[in-house]
Amino acid sequence: MDYRYHTLSNGIKLVHSEQKAAVSHCGLMVGTGSRDERPPENGMAHFIEHMIFKGTKKRKAFHVLGMIENSGGELNAFTSKEETCVYASFLSPFYEKSIELLADVAFNSIFPVKEMQKEKMVILDEINSYLDNPGEQIFDDFESLVFQGHPLGNNILGTKKTVSSFRKTDVFRFMKRNYRLDNIVISSVGDIKLKRLIALCEKHFEPVDLQGDKQERELFENYVPKQEINQNGSYLSHVMIGNIAYNRTNAKRLPLLLLNNLLGGPALNSRLNLGLREKHGLVYAVESMFNTYSDTGLFAVYLGTDLANVEKSIGLVKRELKSLREKKLGSIQLSVAKKQLAGQMAIQYDSRQNEMLSIAKSLLYKPEVKSIESFLREIDELDAASLMDVANEVFDEKQLSTLIFEARDND
Repeated sequence: MDYRYHTLSNGIKLVHSEQKAAVSHCGLMVGTGSRDERPPENGMAHFIEHMIFKGTKKRKAFHVLGMIENSGGELNAFTSKEETCVYASFLSPFYEKSIELLADVAFNSIFPVKEMQKEKMVILDEINSYLDNPGEQIFDDFESLVFQGHPLGNNILGTKKTVSSFRKTDVFRFMKRNYRLDNIVISSVGDIKLKRLIALCEKHFEPVDLQGDKQERELFENYVPKQEINQNGSYLSHVMIGNIAYNRTNAKRLPLLLLNNLLGGPALNSRLNLGLREKHGLVYAVESMFNTYSDTGLFAVYLGTDLANVEKSIGLVKRELKSLREKKLGSIQLSVAKKQLAGQMAIQYDSRQNEMLSIAKSLLYKPEVKSIESFLREIDELDAASLMDVANEVFDEKQLSTLIFEARDND
């Protein structure tokens, strides 16, 4: 992929991949998320993500929501631990309309008090919906367990108490403190020349002037493995097992990415799926994940199973982890694992929207975006010894934390 770069006079960075297509994608990503919240602000980054669609200095909420959708496009946003993003997919002739709207909602939102009260109720319902789904809740609760007492352990949605307390002055205080022009990326993948895109971004984004100071994030240190069992009351037990891992710049993140994919990636032939579901029929669902942050990371395995099968399922997971610590992958196994990961990454980039979001996040933290071709070369260079070293660091049984949502006894 050929990525082109530009920095606006106010410091906002731009990355673009010109691709002939009927549909184009553009987004704005800010390097601010839930870990940047102070305790009374828990849920604020997510609340702002909701509220930016509720009216600007020149548009009411109805006009914000209809501007792109009425042209057949889609407007969306998300919040993570370290980023907030608003983005659009649209027919390529509507580039300027989409860029102008992104700038308007991101920097001219007025946060009407009446709309704030309505949106608080929406988010409280979202929290209740999440609490109704233990298979989703356990992922966040496991991060809260592992990162206990640290902002990374905060739930992105916030709590009912904090969300209910938000005031307009709190919103602007958070944005003033955290939104900085040198921590914003505009990302574009679509049918437009770079020169024209730069002109549009200069027109709509260069007038933006944010005065936020650079915030030093509290580093996560002194991890202590924890074990916790909660009574769930549902019919299915849910289990998370994992350990802290590598940050997004650590060279060992790629070997762990391959190990994670081999263990519990999306393919039906992952080791955990074959061992726990296909061979023994013990679990309804099993997967593994690897999340990277600026200063740390998290590896974890999730499974959902009957209460009677919890202990045996955990034992089989640990057996697979032990196997990767003690046995090097053979040449054929390693070759297959590399091809599988490379193929899955290529498929992900085949979605231009996924590509747009991925390169936005990359440019937030690095001076240039690594191409998919470069990733594939790095995957091909991985060797069995480096994978085994990583497995012994991350899959060390003494360092694993466990969270169990224990189901009711169905007998």
